[in-house]
Amino acid sequence: MSAFGIEVDASSVCLFNEPVSKHEALTQLAQAVAAAHDIDDSETLIKAIFEREAVMSTGIGSGVAIPHVRVDVVRMPSVGVGISRVGIDYDTLDNEPVYIIILFAMPSGSQKEYLGLLAQVMITMKTPGFTKQLQACSTPEEVAALLNE
Repeated sequence: MSAFGIEVDASSVCLFNEPVSKHEALTQLAQAVAAAHDIDDSETLIKAIFEREAVMSTGIGSGVAIPHVRVDVVRMPSVGVGISRVGIDYDTLDNEPVYIIILFAMPSGSQKEYLGLLAQVMITMKTPGFTKQLQACSTPEEVAALLNE
């Protein structure tokens, strides 16, 4: 069973070894999720993510951001993971850089599943030591293996 309640595909994991902006990180992660999960319209997905961020930052603090959207172009629950080695200026609640981004994209109308997934991601990310394990991964395959064990 996946730590997030759904399988994480290594192709939807982005490792940011160099500095990137919040915009660049979210765009790259959304494109990876779209490619890995057969989402034909990545531009609509990206637009929905930035519209959600405009309402309130999904940077929850402690180096973690959890951007999440429900949008028609998504046919099945999809998740992507971004890990930054140097931190991303993300406009977080605690004004600290983000090192881990968990992006999930859900179909429109999936309120119950959406809330369940958000809760599972929050619980997992608050597990003592888990974020350190995730940050220690050096390949997308390691990230996927850790999350899917």
